[in-house]
Amino acid sequence: MIFILTVLVMLVGLLGVVLPVLPDVPLIFAAVFAYALIDHFTTIGWGLLGVFAFLTAITLMLDWLGTIYGVKKMGGSSLGMIGAVAGMLIGLFTGGIIGVIIGSFLGAYLLELAGGKNNQSALRAGFGSFIGFITGGLIKFIIGAIIIGIFIWQVLF
Repeated sequence: MIFILTVLVMLVGLLGVVLPVLPDVPLIFAAVFAYALIDHFTTIGWGLLGVFAFLTAITLMLDWLGTIYGVKKMGGSSLGMIGAVAGMLIGLFTGGIIGVIIGSFLGAYLLELAGGKNNQSALRAGFGSFIGFITGGLIKFIIGAIIIGIFIWQVLF
């Protein structure tokens, strides 16, 4: 019963990668940790928990770093990167996941324009923030699925 409940909580966490009203990979980690506590670390030991904690920490940085990298890769400047992160923060509090995506795009675009870039270059930086955010989300989903898969394997086999 505890295993089933843990997997259900983990699936909610995986769904949270796509739906911002739900927590994502940290919820998956919390479920694994709670299971390990209840199981007295018999099935899931400290070493595996350490690996999961490391992977979770990576996912916490991916939204921000992916967006920054995307802006840079598409020719954006430091202003574009700052704009993308600021836009993500504003968007997070005003419009959830859609706000984050639009905010990062607009933030990068507008600060690139303010920094003297032409419209096409500013649009490329904005598009880079979008691509970076989506790529980061995809990687977070994959990491979350891997943690769930390893957990299930470890408990059942």
